[in-house]
Amino acid sequence: MADILLIQPPVRDFYLTQKRTIPYGLSSIAAVLIQNGFSVELFDSLATHKSRILDYPDEMNHLRLFYGEPDQSPFALFHHFRHFGYSYEHIGNVARQSHAFLVGISSLFSAYQTEALKTAEIVKKWHPDCKIVIGGHHATSMPEEVMKNPAVDFLIRGEGEVSMPSLAKAVHDHLSIKNIPGIVYRVENGSLVIRPPAVMDNPDHYPLPATHLVKKNYYQRNKAGSIAVVASRGCPMKCSYCSMGESGLPYRRRSVESVVKEIELATVSDQVRFIDFEDENFSLDKKWFLALLREIQNQFGHLNMELRAMNGLFPPSLDQEIIEQMKLSGFKTLNLSLGSTSPAQLRNFSRPDVRNHLEHVLRIAGRMDMETVCYIIAGAPDQTASDSVKDLLYLAGHKTIAGVSIFYPAPGSPDYRKCAELKLLPEQISLMRSAAFPISHTTTRMEAVTIVRLGRILNFIKFLSRKESFLPAPRPFQEEVLSDVEDREEKGKQLLAWFLFDGRIRGVTPDGHVFEHLADDTLVNQFLAGMKSLLDVQPFVNIMQSGKNGDG
Repeated sequence: MADILLIQPPVRDFYLTQKRTIPYGLSSIAAVLIQNGFSVELFDSLATHKSRILDYPDEMNHLRLFYGEPDQSPFALFHHFRHFGYSYEHIGNVARQSHAFLVGISSLFSAYQTEALKTAEIVKKWHPDCKIVIGGHHATSMPEEVMKNPAVDFLIRGEGEVSMPSLAKAVHDHLSIKNIPGIVYRVENGSLVIRPPAVMDNPDHYPLPATHLVKKNYYQRNKAGSIAVVASRGCPMKCSYCSMGESGLPYRRRSVESVVKEIELATVSDQVRFIDFEDENFSLDKKWFLALLREIQNQFGHLNMELRAMNGLFPPSLDQEIIEQMKLSGFKTLNLSLGSTSPAQLRNFSRPDVRNHLEHVLRIAGRMDMETVCYIIAGAPDQTASDSVKDLLYLAGHKTIAGVSIFYPAPGSPDYRKCAELKLLPEQISLMRSAAFPISHTTTRMEAVTIVRLGRILNFIKFLSRKESFLPAPRPFQEEVLSDVEDREEKGKQLLAWFLFDGRIRGVTPDGHVFEHLADDTLVNQFLAGMKSLLDVQPFVNIMQSGKNGDG
């Protein structure tokens, strides 16, 4: 039994990245509630390896063209649509048994609004006496949409650590809620009162996350503890595709002492050896960042921890000194944000051209034997597919993995408003995810799918080049069945040899049958011609191993 139950809802999607679902926000809110005298339970619906296959939702039937055949090749995307996590009935039973007077539900991503609202409905059905509040990025950006559901009593915009204790006290003691920061509620005539997002004045004034409520065994990595840490809030940049720059949340850094204390508690109590810093812009302040890295080395260097910043690092914020300190602190991989190489598209994104900085970072990382992943965005409004292939070819000439992120309109972002004005928004909010290729404009869905598959092919070429120092020779397609080839890598080599000969992207079913994926021929030909140009200048294997500009 508990006063308050906090729930991370299940997810329905083609895939789930387990290491990115640690309920950091809910554990942070739980800590503040506990500090204010409330008992709290945290139920993480995703903290289970259970999943079940579902029929495609009606609005996603168009994806069968791209995902319809199961593919066991390195060029595969997705096939099954799944429910990840515990069932809604199980969630309802947990809520009823908790006897909580207030239930908080996280709604972070717009594509998963349906799951968050379904969770609210099942909680209200099984535990009708409770009050339900929803918060998170999606709730902050689209409060009217969320509050259409009668199962939701309240909504909190912004940072829940500020508002949840006041809301809990008001609900428990039957007090007025009208002055609670970030609150959204209905009045008697059915209209909504919508307050501006709540903002933490100083993150250091709040307690560290209540990680004892997190199901740690589920989030282990390599048989050791794994946590997420958020060392700063907000972001000063104004990228058009991101809602953070216009969220009303200022950029604030926690003190180095506070972050180190959080890591210390995790390493002592949970033997954590992997930390993902989920900051929007982790390395922006050099002085602060270096101080944090050096303190991590001083206190935890003996633990051989691995550190990551999976949200991406801004290349101009990195230099020789910083990267050296990152390596000493436990960073083995740098996730780098490129965006695009097109000047016109960078203007649309409100992003600078970071190629010179990126290439400098890649050379340093190469000398230090650090892996890198460089992310590009494809399929944005007014972005051409040809430019995205040029982005891939640029990454082909450098020692890095290519990360292709298909654009989706994030509510609250300038690009969301642009898509609305151009009438590009998908009819169903569940389609606002990369895997659904949500918009079709100057890049069509067919072109977007092709770009993603070309990215897979490029990364497989890089993988082979690093491992074997040679690529399969192009040859005509012959075998319609690869049942005798069980190894995924060997299947990939066969498919790559055929692709290099005729430009057809193929896959392999579980029983070994070879089939052809839908792809845009113009983009494939552009990619192959660009790769040939690279080969004419320098042996491609050498490019993969050392980077286009060398390691010096």
